[in-house]
Amino acid sequence: MNTELVAKTIYGRASKTKERTALITGNRIPKDFFITSGCGQSDITVHAGSYHLALREARIERCNIICYSSILPSIANKIEFDTENLVHGSVMETIMACANAAKGVRATAAVIFGWLYDKKTGEKYGGLVCEYNGHDKEEDAIESLRMSLQELYQNGYSDQFELKDIELNSRSFIPDKKFGTALVALCFVNYAYPILN
Repeated sequence: MNTELVAKTIYGRASKTKERTALITGNRIPKDFFITSGCGQSDITVHAGSYHLALREARIERCNIICYSSILPSIANKIEFDTENLVHGSVMETIMACANAAKGVRATAAVIFGWLYDKKTGEKYGGLVCEYNGHDKEEDAIESLRMSLQELYQNGYSDQFELKDIELNSRSFIPDKKFGTALVALCFVNYAYPILN
């Protein structure tokens, strides 16, 4: 593909006096992330109630949350992060487990991830993540996650890569108000942008 041509044509009809170009980038790649978790409960509702309060305990309630599916790139790096540096109203992209429950029913959220390393070179290839959102006890959710991660690994990765450095985070509680939410999240704070032209 001629990226220069694409860059010129995205502006519509070309100007006779001046050509305009754009920087063409590939899909951005999430880099640094921190891990957080929270529980919340409310007698009013879930989204603007228990879910928001769980985000507040997790210290990310000032952000607009977007959830990814469950793949970590090789450059992803877990860091310590001061959430006071988050800008109110900014976008926070996450890999999140989030469980909602009614009064007296357990809410359990958990995330497991591990890193893939090339068996021949030892080079880090990337990571796999699994989330649990449900009502089981924490130990049962954790066992389910371990099996899920192994299933992902065995179906497409085990021939070429080793799965190592596995980490698991979980939250579980039984709300005594009408609505309860438990969540665990990997929160990305910056990105790499591949430049194509």
